[in-house]
Amino acid sequence: MRFDFDQLQHWIGEKSRVLDLGCGDGTLLKLLADNKQVVGYGLEIDPQQIQTCISRGVNVINQNLDRGLENFEDNSFDTVLMTQALQTMRYPHRVLDEMLRVGKECIVTFPNFGHWKARFHLTFKGRMPVSDLLPYEWYDTPNIHFCTFKDFEVLCREKHINVLHRQVVNERSAQVLGNLAPNLFGETAVYHLSK
Repeated sequence: MRFDFDQLQHWIGEKSRVLDLGCGDGTLLKLLADNKQVVGYGLEIDPQQIQTCISRGVNVINQNLDRGLENFEDNSFDTVLMTQALQTMRYPHRVLDEMLRVGKECIVTFPNFGHWKARFHLTFKGRMPVSDLLPYEWYDTPNIHFCTFKDFEVLCREKHINVLHRQVVNERSAQVLGNLAPNLFGETAVYHLSK
């Protein structure tokens, strides 16, 4: 199981209504349905991922998130999720607004582009990093908005978004360092937010 999935489950109530934006193959929604008995829907644009969701019994809607969530009413869901997709959105700040309009709370996860490995790679190799966490070349990456913990927290302050919880997630070691200096040592950011 992905480490960010493990963390965010603690912030989702039993039997709550959940909307998962960019739900991929439906793994997270299936996990939440099995472990927390949530009622959930996923939004996804990739036809193959949609097919996988359907085969898993996950409710999924084909929708481009960059066009907004106007088909959902205010406070339709207890929690709106977006894992490892915010940095791929054309207008991530608008997506956050929509998430907090449609949901009472939201949870976002994203890769920290300020991580020491990315800084090291740029400094000493002079090229954009390619790793297990970021497995794309600069020219074919879906990541169009590179963000760090600090960048995201500035955006939250500017938009008057409350950070209920922040968790640093590292797939390997260095969890203590990640908690002490998240912008430098945290690989993945997990934020629990409200209006």
